[in-house]
Amino acid sequence: MEDDAPVIYGLEFQIHIIDFDDENNIINKNVLLHQAGEIWHISASPADRGVLATCYNRTCCPVLDSFVALGKSAAQLLKALATPSDSKVLTCAAVWRMPKELESGTHESPDDSSSAAQTLELLCHLDNTAHSNMACVVWEPMGDGKKIISLADNHILLWDLQESSSQAVLASSASLEGKGQLKFTSGRWSPHHNCTQVATANDTTLRGWDTRSMSQIYCIENAHGQLVRDLDFNPNKQYYLASCGDDCKVKFWDTRNVTEPVKTLEEHSHWVWNVRYNHSHDQLVLTGSSDSRVILSNMVSISSEPFGHLVDDDDISDQEDHRSEEKSKEPLQDNVIATYEEHEDSVYAVDWSSADPWLFASLSYDGRLVINRVPRALKYHILL
Repeated sequence: MEDDAPVIYGLEFQIHIIDFDDENNIINKNVLLHQAGEIWHISASPADRGVLATCYNRTCCPVLDSFVALGKSAAQLLKALATPSDSKVLTCAAVWRMPKELESGTHESPDDSSSAAQTLELLCHLDNTAHSNMACVVWEPMGDGKKIISLADNHILLWDLQESSSQAVLASSASLEGKGQLKFTSGRWSPHHNCTQVATANDTTLRGWDTRSMSQIYCIENAHGQLVRDLDFNPNKQYYLASCGDDCKVKFWDTRNVTEPVKTLEEHSHWVWNVRYNHSHDQLVLTGSSDSRVILSNMVSISSEPFGHLVDDDDISDQEDHRSEEKSKEPLQDNVIATYEEHEDSVYAVDWSSADPWLFASLSYDGRLVINRVPRALKYHILL
């Protein structure tokens, strides 16, 4: 069995709920068991803070399942595992609810580090009997949190969550068609156009979909030189989409004209795994990479306020009127605000706080979570 992957039995897979007290700089942590399997993707419902979805690996091994069920001895189990079997790993998806006491976000960490971890409540599975590899789950950004999209192999699946999210009904679907084994790698739901558009990535290509007809509305072939890892929509400027990939680049697109990107960043030295727009101030863009760095960029020239924060004429004096008008005519320059190097391993996830627009977090392969703030000088420059 030297060439075979090891079977890990009894390993606990966990979700950590982090509560950050900004005033006192204190982090509280609570642990939830995810007994279904190893988690590869996690996403929280925008409508219900207690609900989340996961994509996870589950090993389907008939021999192992039957021996455990029959209570066979360890020797018999090892002998069975030494022989070839039809076991395989499936990537599944499910919707869960965390314990009620953790939903408020103010629950303190248990005093006893050995205290038992709590478990998630399973609401429903996103049944994937026909599709074996769930890449990610994407929630509708607006509304009641009852619509969800999953990407499985070359299929995009739109689900309706019913009966308090206890049942998922497949509403519609679409498939990639072409040569080779096409497979989705990531996706993002646009907050614009009444939430009727979704962007997906497969290999080096970006595609836009209309969720009403599940038809393709645009395609950006060879958007990156290598695999596209992630994408995000500008929350304040419709049609603008950011993407990143293994070519170490971050690109910004206007989906009305996809012949070339409107802007390209080349600040990272290895694969770029994540790109995220700030929810309130879209000139602030976060990227995380396997070069172990997090970069905060100021992409003001392609933001919703390319001339900075414009002040109403009624709010300025006559003496400042001319000076303010002249200043507003000059677009601000794009630049790297800060490079954060607190991580010692590949950074696989970055995201902004949904409660505080000046707060963001990053997570690396070694399990280190780093919480940072936008520099104070830039914060006041944007606000004032």
